[in-house]
Amino acid sequence: MRLLLDLAIRSSIIVFVALAAGALLRRRSAALRHWVLAAGVFSAAAILPFSLVLPVWQVPIYAATPAPGQARAPRAVAPPASAMSPGDQASSKLARSLPWIAIGWGMGFAAGVVILLAGFGRLVRTASRAERLQDGHWPRLAEQVSAAYGLRRSVALLQTDSPEMLATWGLFRPRVLLPAHARRWSEDRARVVLCHELAHIKRRDWFVQITAEALKTVYWFNPLLWIACVRLRRESEQACDDAVLDAGVAPREYAAHLLDLARSCRRPASSWSTAMPIARPSTLERRIAAMLNPALNRETLTHRAIIVTSVALLSITLPIAAFRAAAQNSPGTFSGTVYDASGAVLPQVDLTLEDAQQVKHQATTDASGRFEFPLVGPGRYVLEASLLGFRPLRHAFELRQPRDWDQAVTLQVGPLRETIMITARRAPGTGTPSRAARTGAPLRVGGNIRTPGKLHDVRPIYPQTMRDAGLEGIVPMEALVGRDGDVLSVRVLSAQVHPELAMAAVDAVRQWRFDSTLLNGERVEVVITVSVQFSLAD
Repeated sequence: MRLLLDLAIRSSIIVFVALAAGALLRRRSAALRHWVLAAGVFSAAAILPFSLVLPVWQVPIYAATPAPGQARAPRAVAPPASAMSPGDQASSKLARSLPWIAIGWGMGFAAGVVILLAGFGRLVRTASRAERLQDGHWPRLAEQVSAAYGLRRSVALLQTDSPEMLATWGLFRPRVLLPAHARRWSEDRARVVLCHELAHIKRRDWFVQITAEALKTVYWFNPLLWIACVRLRRESEQACDDAVLDAGVAPREYAAHLLDLARSCRRPASSWSTAMPIARPSTLERRIAAMLNPALNRETLTHRAIIVTSVALLSITLPIAAFRAAAQNSPGTFSGTVYDASGAVLPQVDLTLEDAQQVKHQATTDASGRFEFPLVGPGRYVLEASLLGFRPLRHAFELRQPRDWDQAVTLQVGPLRETIMITARRAPGTGTPSRAARTGAPLRVGGNIRTPGKLHDVRPIYPQTMRDAGLEGIVPMEALVGRDGDVLSVRVLSAQVHPELAMAAVDAVRQWRFDSTLLNGERVEVVITVSVQFSLAD
């Protein structure tokens, strides 16, 4: 949804520029205004592919970094609603609303797709039942108008069984849908209708309108696209009216024909946005007033106007497509709180902050578990934290948004270690393999950790077959001790251990029992690293 909103904002800028340019060109021809709007719609549709292929143009936007006393609650710990700033509350509400927003957009998009497909299906169904006009004055007049327009595409004239259908649709195989009573029309009326409809085909108005309707379906929540679709249809009709007048039809005669067509075709595909009807009632009064106005600009679209408009819109579209707002923050105090697994704060934790240039800064948490690194700017960093009895932490992250300057750090209880020496007499006649010695690391205990004491100890038994074969070895294992002191699981850490030695060690460790490990007075699970060394003595 964030991508959709980002594309909607970018496309809205372009459509707004096109609408504003069309308003400024109100004294120019309808053909020029229609082209400006059409170019704006196509530019808005091209935002997504352009943003994928163009190099990213990042513009840093600096924001103030929160001061230590105004630092926000750490991101890993959810603060109460009363402690959240209005900006944080708005962001939280937006995050919770995104699924519902997506559902709402999906419903609107589905409705728009259904309307478009239904309109297109109606046109296909109507055209499939229509009869092609191949004799009489209609084909002859169509050839004359096509030659006058320089139209090279073949146009199908289809007489439908509907008394109200009069519209044009299609791009590569354009069709003019005529009502059932079209054969009875005079040659003058037929010529007027063909001049108007073939002007639509020459200008490719149907493809432009369908593209705008499809874009409106995706961004149905954007009122600018609804306005653009209405303006496109209105300007295309007026541009085609200008083409009819330019073909030599008198304005009053054309207005009379248009009124008669509006009476006989009362609903010329008015409910469907997939066709270009000639006599849409909602625009009839405006069109007749325009065609009877002798001072109106009726110039056709020139190549120079097309080039200038295209260059102007591309100069706006390409930067918008490549633009990325990179929020940056001025150097501030990077701070946070260190917790243990139970949620209690940890004082006297040693922290190291290393930047991308491998420059290190040191800090230690205070009695409330807080730490501060002053004058830390945006960028990538590595934070290290260590305390006796806890696992060392190494965390790589990036500071970008203002909320990144205050973080929560949680340290986990470190593993315990125990080394067991199992010695047996060597069987007569066996060799003396080399010994591998391993010493266990001392247990690191923090002031708020009570290490478990072993209540029940079972020594591993040296397998007789291994003694007879003269085989020695070290079995490294990792045991998980539960809150009640029972060994929950044992895992061998090396694949280079004889299975019989591993089974003997695992069987013994599974029978161990401890008293509970306490972290701040609460029982916690703990990992114990056990090393069992099997050796033979002469």
